Amino acid sequence: MIKRILLALLMLVLLLLAAAWVALSGSLPTLDGEDLLPGLAAPVHVEHDLMGVPTVQASNRLDLARATGYLHAQARFFQMDLTRRAAAGELSALVGPLGLPRDRAARIHRLRAVAGRVLKAASEQDRALLAAYADGVNAGLAGLVSKPFEYWLLTQQPRPWLAEDSILCVLSMWLQLTDEAAERDAMLHAMHETLPAPLYAFITQSGTAWDAPLEGSTPVEVPVPGPEVYDLRTLKKTKFRRENLEWSAYDRDRAERGVGSNAWAVSGAYTADGGALVADDMHLGLSVPNAWYRMRLQLQGEQDLDITGVTLPGAPFIVAGSNRHIAWGFTNSYGDWSDLVQLEPAPRDRSRYRTADGYRSFELIAERIEVKGDHDVTFNIRNTVWGPVIGKDASGRDLVVRWLGAQPGATNLRLAWLEQARSVEEAIAVANGAGVPPQNFVVADRNQSIGWTIAGHLPQRNPVAPDAPPVGGFEQGGWNGWLPAEDYPRLVNPPQGRIWTANQRLVEGDALQRIGDGGYEFGARALQIRSTLLALPEATPDDMRQIQLDDRALFLSRWQALLLRALDGLEQAGKGDAAARAAVRDWGGRAAVGSVGYRMVRQFHDLASDRAFDALTAACRKRDPSFHRMYLRQFEGPLLQIIDSNAVHLLDPQYDSADAFLQGIAAEMLASRSARKSWGERNTASIRHPLSRAIPPLSALLDMPHTQLPGDADLPRVQDPDFGASERFAVSPGREEQGYFHMPGGQSGHPLSPFYRAGHDAWEQGLNAPFLPGGAVHNLVLSPK
Repeated sequence: MIKRILLALLMLVLLLLAAAWVALSGSLPTLDGEDLLPGLAAPVHVEHDLMGVPTVQASNRLDLARATGYLHAQARFFQMDLTRRAAAGELSALVGPLGLPRDRAARIHRLRAVAGRVLKAASEQDRALLAAYADGVNAGLAGLVSKPFEYWLLTQQPRPWLAEDSILCVLSMWLQLTDEAAERDAMLHAMHETLPAPLYAFITQSGTAWDAPLEGSTPVEVPVPGPEVYDLRTLKKTKFRRENLEWSAYDRDRAERGVGSNAWAVSGAYTADGGALVADDMHLGLSVPNAWYRMRLQLQGEQDLDITGVTLPGAPFIVAGSNRHIAWGFTNSYGDWSDLVQLEPAPRDRSRYRTADGYRSFELIAERIEVKGDHDVTFNIRNTVWGPVIGKDASGRDLVVRWLGAQPGATNLRLAWLEQARSVEEAIAVANGAGVPPQNFVVADRNQSIGWTIAGHLPQRNPVAPDAPPVGGFEQGGWNGWLPAEDYPRLVNPPQGRIWTANQRLVEGDALQRIGDGGYEFGARALQIRSTLLALPEATPDDMRQIQLDDRALFLSRWQALLLRALDGLEQAGKGDAAARAAVRDWGGRAAVGSVGYRMVRQFHDLASDRAFDALTAACRKRDPSFHRMYLRQFEGPLLQIIDSNAVHLLDPQYDSADAFLQGIAAEMLASRSARKSWGERNTASIRHPLSRAIPPLSALLDMPHTQLPGDADLPRVQDPDFGASERFAVSPGREEQGYFHMPGGQSGHPLSPFYRAGHDAWEQGLNAPFLPGGAVHNLVLSPK
């Protein structure tokens, strides 16, 4: 009897495993043969190479969009679903209460309603493109034998794709690339309201000696305020540091780092073969599958097209790449794309607020969030003429955010027009009219020309006094329509023959005023790229690859010297550590995986920066415990000014000199749990599938290898465990065969696919992988009937 029961249980387990295997393998995409794709005007041919990169050949643009949707859905539908839900604030309907915090934050901006308005305002041609793409997505999803495996694990059914969902995918990039909650303004507002004006100006300097603009010079340093202005030694009952701050560069970066990128161009006059070059590596959070899906799209007939690059799953066009006439890439601009407005309530009536046209009532909007396995959640939004109320400042006044991403006209599909551009001038004109989060746009053409501008719609800013506070009331600043294209900052064929962008400030004067300052990146990375580029008289694609992989820590060399000085001081005080000093002395000057000394120098720098900032802003934190540092990336300059001038009155009062401060930071670093570990032990890849975070046993099946990786912030090879280059390429338009391409993870979102991890090793190791897809190993024909 027992044997029969055990045999029955074994059979049941085998049946369950077989059913699971059938369900899992049934969601693999179709790669060969023929499949129906209703709505096509003519058959579409799809070839996949060894990496799973498709080359799609169609006879018209709508068929190309329809086929793109089909391929995206078959390889990446769950990712697309998460993207649209994250933008719309609809994750909780899929994953339950865990999604509520993100949904609440996203719903404030009501982006599904924004997407509907964008779709309604789109041209007939753009609506047709989105409709064809959506039909292709739904056909691709229906063509799977089984629904994508993630929905089996979540016990959910995938929802059909709508045309407006593609716009939500574009809006999701607005959320990633801009400060939609104006957190930087909130930080500046708190400091401006709490600290003396000279100290505020000192801490918030707009640049440093490391700046590397395309036009303009480095800014003049703001003088160190004297003790008569501010003296931390006189403050009573004030906490000058956060307690139990166990250093982790991984965690520290999450609060201060932003989404960055590198992109540069070299004119044909400075390349080995005379063809202009574009190199691009966009830095994003890394997960499985990757943010991008590689494609080569070809049209033959009335509208010839041959374009290769990366697409955003959910959208029907190439985002960055080359069309054999131009090549282009992006970096985040870090302009000022959000403002906080401090509301003035009506006397004796807090349901109304003051505007330039008198008092108005709030628009009250009830948002309902569907929650899987639980009751729906409803919350109210108070909306104003500028945007939603998002909180209060330390004085209790309501704060409203005005965010460019939610403005009418800020988003459209004109980026797709780049596929037909034939010159730098044409590409710049397209970029200026594209409805995307404002980006640095770097482009080159077949005629050796190169150029830069801002891609995206720029607001026409009202004049603001230089000493105006960062947050004002209804009467201060604001936006007034859109900047005319002829007023956009642009640079074409500069005398030096090179263009470099790494999220730094690029211009000055009127051009800078038009872009604004949303927290530009510290300039060390851009300066290192610029110096290397200018030293290359005859650049090649391989030179571009070497720059993208450059992990030399030039900026931190100053801090290595400071750490050695601090360790010598500890030695003189009888607290020396010979092993630590040897590791720092022999650090290697690179963010190399085996270097313990590099990790010590980086940890020493970050602790010094955090402790100095905490002391300077202790009064802000005392007034508002939620106060935190956000996008204040130029603080490096003030920090070194304090140390170099021995401005002890601006340091934690427990230290009587800058040297004592540095020695205290060194001692704190040596006492930390991580001090003796190598950089690679900290910088180990954690590129994970969303479900493996919730179900850790799936990690081995779903995640990328946990490889120790070189690179860091403030140098060209930007790398964190789950943040870094979402792609790398360099290409010369018309010479695509000589270009290269890297991408973390693989093309497919299915762990049983041979393309799930294909190409990941080339990204890890920086191998010379081709830009164009290889020969066909799979052939598929999509037929209308």
